[in-house]
Amino acid sequence: MTTTTPTPLTAADRCDRCGAQAYVRVVLAKGELLFCAHHARRHASAFADVALHVQDETERLHEEHGAPAR
Repeated sequence: MTTTTPTPLTAADRCDRCGAQAYVRVVLAKGELLFCAHHARRHASAFADVALHVQDETERLHEEHGAPAR
């Protein structure tokens, strides 16, 4: 599993669970899932072992909105 990708997430990328802006992309063998920071944390244990690639841009969220780092 890697943690970087050349294609950044944009405001058009939406969380598959709630529709909020996505800051995490999880690439699986048969597609990908997009998550907001909240749902990425909530489901991290479920995708950790099966993800081929995880693109985590949650630091951008903290920088853009002043949210405290976790």
